[in-house]
Amino acid sequence: MKYMKVKDLFKIIKGKKVEQVYETNENTVRLIQIDDLRNDDNIKYCERKEEYIFANKNDVIIAWDGANAGTIGYGLEGAIGSTLAILRTDSNNSNNIFIPYIGRFLQSKSKYLRDTCTGATIPHISKKALEEIKIPIPSYEKQIEISKILDKAQELIDKRKAQIEALDQLTQSVFLEMFGDPLRNNKNFEVVKLGEYTTHVSSGVTPRGGQSAYVPQGIPLIRSQNVHMNKLNLDDVVFITEEVHESMKRSQLRKYDVLLNITGASIGRVAVYLGENNQANVNQHVCIIRLTEGVNPFYLSYYVASPQFQHSIKFLNSGATREALNYTQIKNFNILLPPLELQNKFAEIVQKIEYQKDLLQKSLEELENNFNSLMQRAFKGELFND
Repeated sequence: MKYMKVKDLFKIIKGKKVEQVYETNENTVRLIQIDDLRNDDNIKYCERKEEYIFANKNDVIIAWDGANAGTIGYGLEGAIGSTLAILRTDSNNSNNIFIPYIGRFLQSKSKYLRDTCTGATIPHISKKALEEIKIPIPSYEKQIEISKILDKAQELIDKRKAQIEALDQLTQSVFLEMFGDPLRNNKNFEVVKLGEYTTHVSSGVTPRGGQSAYVPQGIPLIRSQNVHMNKLNLDDVVFITEEVHESMKRSQLRKYDVLLNITGASIGRVAVYLGENNQANVNQHVCIIRLTEGVNPFYLSYYVASPQFQHSIKFLNSGATREALNYTQIKNFNILLPPLELQNKFAEIVQKIEYQKDLLQKSLEELENNFNSLMQRAFKGELFND
């Protein structure tokens, strides 16, 4: 199999700043941004201007700047913004390469592209690193065949993600059916202050020494990036020593504590801690809400996570220079108090749905691992003899 460098196949064209418009007419075209390289759910538009750079379906699009640098897309048409670039082949090579094949190959190099980024504060793709990537070029027919196989594998991944999303929507539907709109209270439940049903509302601190205090193994220190909506993600959790943990007694966690992000862009994200008592801790960006027996923690987590209540959190912070919640505000949250039996019934349903989600998530991880393995084998020439 022959190999060709990116620089020998493509011309790299950087995008330019584009102004989005919110009304479409005969002079508007699609505006492609970084999010569009991952999905097509929220299409945006801009005016057609000569000075803009336009991608076509025979271009590979790459995120050039920012945290998502190295993300690859293809098969899209529209104007690209300044954080994107296109790889465009000339007529001499266009008949020899199948763009979806090239796009899939470069997607397999996304980590390499991120690892070779330049820029101290904002990552930028290294043009040299990109240009020197060697692409295996089997026959045109084999490129199409490989692309079709990878597309089918991707379809399985997308279907699994859709199933997980459907279960998320089911949980929200069950919540609304059982409790109604949290702000309208159309089921006429009692309204109470959250603080009346808490025994402990507090957050932790950043250990002295900051990141230097983290150790390879020890007590998990849960940070805001670990608290997702109704779920803890501990993939990148950091650890502290037993000694540091003991010095942070007020923020040692107990099973069924509700964790709420109280600062920054992730403010309002909430989840229930299901680990053992006193075997984890939190930093200052995560608030512990420890409840009395009158409020089920799963009910409270989904209540706070509801779009209606999240809107009230944003409203509470409107006009503030820094998004943050304090303990007094949290204790003063107005919450609906349905009968505890109803809350517990909801918690049982949630846990059954979460069990199904966990099974699907494990299946998704297997599919993604298989997909990555399939890509590596395909691009090493192990799937086909050419």
